Amino acid sequence: MKAAHRLVFLLVLAAIGMATQSAYGQEEFHRKLEQVSFVPKGAYIAGVSVSYSQSDQDNYQFLVFEKMNGDTYTFKVSPTFMFCFKDDLAAGGRFSYSRQRTRLNSADIVLDSENSYDIDNLYSISHSYLGTALMRNYISLGRSTRFGIFVETQLQLGGGQSKICSGSGADLTGTYERNFKFNVGIAPGLSAFLTNYSAIEVNVGVLGFNYNHTTSLTDQIYVARRHSQQANFNINLFSITFGVMFYI
Repeated sequence: MKAAHRLVFLLVLAAIGMATQSAYGQEEFHRKLEQVSFVPKGAYIAGVSVSYSQSDQDNYQFLVFEKMNGDTYTFKVSPTFMFCFKDDLAAGGRFSYSRQRTRLNSADIVLDSENSYDIDNLYSISHSYLGTALMRNYISLGRSTRFGIFVETQLQLGGGQSKICSGSGADLTGTYERNFKFNVGIAPGLSAFLTNYSAIEVNVGVLGFNYNHTTSLTDQIYVARRHSQQANFNINLFSITFGVMFYI
């Protein structure tokens, strides 16, 4: 028992000695991380992206589609404005509007030599709008003021309408839809300054939650509703966005 008591006593003394050394003899540790102000307080950040595409098909063939005749166009505009209320912290908003129209006069769907279908007088038009509240946190790469990364938190609300109809005369049928969208997401990105006032940016959506609700009315008689929820926790390569921003 005396040996056990002696061992406990020595362990207590060792613990007290280590605590004393930690309190008085150990130097404070610093990580020595260097970071400069990438976007200074008071800066205004603005930008706009506009895209337009149009195509015409005349006896066009693609996979199982043959003798396609029609045209389509897509238009989208998205202005952005933010204010840097603190060094490397900015808040603002973005508004997006898009419109798409597709008109297919005629086409053949050929699955094999014995199975084929005809499509004619197919018309589709849709437009959507989306408002986004933004919060950005910039981080410089070392002491560089040209290259930096940012994390953008997004809160989106929007909706839209679409109409699709096919056939003609007594065979005309169509569906009208209205939809509502709600999204919450985080999009990291990279910013590279070309001059002191303009930069190229690229970001990709990683984390987010999406909610969609759609109400459709077919032939002014049949009403249907659908809604969906989706949570994303991976990198979506189809959501990569490029843009040019101006810092004033």
